[in-house]
Amino acid sequence: MLLIPASIVEPLKLGAVAIAGEGHWITGTAVIVCAYAASLFLVERLFRIVRPKLLTLPWFARLWNWLLSLRANALGWLRR
Repeated sequence: MLLIPASIVEPLKLGAVAIAGEGHWITGTAVIVCAYAASLFLVERLFRIVRPKLLTLPWFARLWNWLLSLRANALGWLRR
């Protein structure tokens, strides 16, 4: 499932290097940023789809609950 985002990012990174190699640094940087943003969006969407199934695994459920409590504690600390 993670091959989909990787198959988008890797060719775009090569294209961005080629673009930057011709002297278009800003365009090359913009292509890399957009490629990573698209990959992050796809991974996030895939995670939302498979999260209920992942939560049936005891080790993942414990890790997920620990991360959620860590996030809640950090947000509570920042709000103070």
